[in-house]
Amino acid sequence: MHRSDRGRLVSVQQTTTLAAKEDVTAALAAAGYDAGAVRFGVDAYRLVYRTVDPSGRPITASGLLVLPRGGEHELRTVSFTHGTTSHRSDAPSSTAEAGFVSSPAVTYASAGFAAVAPDYIGLGAGPGLHPWMDVPSETTASLDMLRAARAFVPRTGRALGHDVLVTGFSQGASAAMGLARALQAGDDRWFRLQAVAPVSGAYDFRHAELPALLDGSLDPKSSVLYSAYLLVAWNRLHRLYDSPGEVFQAPYDSTVEVLFDGSHTGPQLFAGTPDTIDALLTPHGFEMLRHPTGRLAKALRVADSTCDWAPRVPVRLYAADADEQAANANTDHCEATLRSHGVNAAVVDLGTSDFAGSRHLGSNVAGTAAVVRWFSRLR
Repeated sequence: MHRSDRGRLVSVQQTTTLAAKEDVTAALAAAGYDAGAVRFGVDAYRLVYRTVDPSGRPITASGLLVLPRGGEHELRTVSFTHGTTSHRSDAPSSTAEAGFVSSPAVTYASAGFAAVAPDYIGLGAGPGLHPWMDVPSETTASLDMLRAARAFVPRTGRALGHDVLVTGFSQGASAAMGLARALQAGDDRWFRLQAVAPVSGAYDFRHAELPALLDGSLDPKSSVLYSAYLLVAWNRLHRLYDSPGEVFQAPYDSTVEVLFDGSHTGPQLFAGTPDTIDALLTPHGFEMLRHPTGRLAKALRVADSTCDWAPRVPVRLYAADADEQAANANTDHCEATLRSHGVNAAVVDLGTSDFAGSRHLGSNVAGTAAVVRWFSRLR
């Protein structure tokens, strides 16, 4: 695909209007989110746009754009990259007017920003399978979503300014760092990185997340799902095994790959996988994840490089106490890597906020409230 075609709009659909700030406040409260930063009503749109897949081939992707119904003519943009999901309809552009995944974008827009939330490749209205935790395609999908938003916003009588404030949660935290790095490197001539604020990321899968998944330090079911998702998604990209039976025990060797096809819901994934990682992985599967070599080691070096640069803008890393899904060592390693480049990134403790019994999910709610306040103060 020619670079000038990336980000070109394919279609736009208005999905939601929350006409007054009181409507936004009620919707966010119903979703369990803080409404303290709400200043305006919002309009939400699904954008379908052109981008590239992990191999660089042309593909379409979708994302959510939420705009404030008031405020300045030229809007600063917040890019929010969402956390892990496997069912394509759980992506931001497909969810309810203020569901768990879309509420951060609604929050930022209601505070006066243009909020851009890519669905990623293979989720939402995009075709194909989702390449989970593939930072290069998360970065291209996020950057091209910004371009699509810039192309569309003038139709609403507004405009996007140069400044982009970048944030994301969980899977989206490393995606946010990837996008921020691309913006600072000048991968787009219009947009300019202003600040970075990832929340609860898995920035160091090899040395922080995988050891915690395998040694029982994290929530057992989450460890099963993340390990399975990583092996299935990365096998499609990097050919890690020839047969599922090499890494997955029976009967899961015949079912796990199908579960991660974008059409199975979270409850189906829970029901179709074991409760412990010992029941999921073969000895070879354990060995592969404990001591990565070859193609897996190479892919991990790419995924784990998102903090290995020197941002020239303010950076804050947000994390919950004793996160049961994203090991806190991830944030520690990211902060140390940034410091090795001369960057003093503040680590913000989000405490013990809980959402649906999960401190990890709670950090998305608490992080959104904290990040929107910080972004609103930056000028």
